[in-house]
Amino acid sequence: MDAVKRNQPLELLKKGGIYAVLLILLAVIIIQEPSFLSLRNLSNILTQSSVRIIIALGVAGLIVTQGTDLSAGRQVGLAAVISATLLQAMSNVNKVFPELGVVPIPVVILIVCSIGALIGLVNGLIVAKLKVVPFIATLGTMIIVYGINSLYFDYVGASPIAGFDPAFSEFTQGFIRIGGFRLSYITFYAAIAIVFTWVLWNKTTFGKNLFAVGGNPEAAKVSGVNVARTLLIVYALSGVFYAFAGMLEAGRVGSATNNLGFLYELDAIAACVVGGVSFAGGVGRVSGVVTGVFIFTIINYGMTYIGVSPYWQYIIKGGIIVFAVALDSMKYNGKK
Repeated sequence: MDAVKRNQPLELLKKGGIYAVLLILLAVIIIQEPSFLSLRNLSNILTQSSVRIIIALGVAGLIVTQGTDLSAGRQVGLAAVISATLLQAMSNVNKVFPELGVVPIPVVILIVCSIGALIGLVNGLIVAKLKVVPFIATLGTMIIVYGINSLYFDYVGASPIAGFDPAFSEFTQGFIRIGGFRLSYITFYAAIAIVFTWVLWNKTTFGKNLFAVGGNPEAAKVSGVNVARTLLIVYALSGVFYAFAGMLEAGRVGSATNNLGFLYELDAIAACVVGGVSFAGGVGRVSGVVTGVFIFTIINYGMTYIGVSPYWQYIIKGGIIVFAVALDSMKYNGKK
């Protein structure tokens, strides 16, 4: 009984420590600027969260399989730059490819998502077939993708790509008004991604295989699960999520450069861990991922809102990531 009582504080720390830290940060933000609690800020947070949710859903599937993806942010940037060059308005005097006209949005979605799937497939092949640790595999592709994106960006003029077609601007910046609240179209795209991922994880054979591989790859293989194929699919699918998010981000921001997407993967990974997706593998819920993204977006937006230096923001976010992963490890080790 005494041992149980002694362990109670530790168990509480494991279960709620990260949320306590985030609540303290949020309280500090609100105390500093009570105006932070406004409909306008809530609308902005929802819009920013929506793109991050799509990215995080791609990363989450990899973490479930005991993997990760350091190339996510750079893939977002590549998709953003490619989308931007294809969706500039004809009236734009700096249009990169005037001879192409304005490429239809569905065609651009197909193009960038195909490129994203290809990059994800390469990551999957390196991890599943060459048996390279996901951290190293995606570190390599992160550098390669950034190099490719930079070469392409230099080729098209090495200046911010902007001046989008009105249809694309409406697609990414449009909103509906509910009373005094603006709900962006991007929020609906994120909702579709959430529903799709939830169904995939919870209602399909692939979803069951995904969690089986994450929980114990050897046991999954013995049970008849094609581990390599499962990994290839989840990595390719993650690339599709990043690509679509990159296209939306270019339109939301209103321009794109080769540096767009820098460190987005850190926010996505942190949101997944805060949301309960375990690096031990085989554990995670879509609702947790969404919650984690919202929490981190509120903290990010709030720190910017009260004027916290970006450098301090990096330090705080890095500390939260380390703390969240440490708590996750403690929970996992406690079950072994």
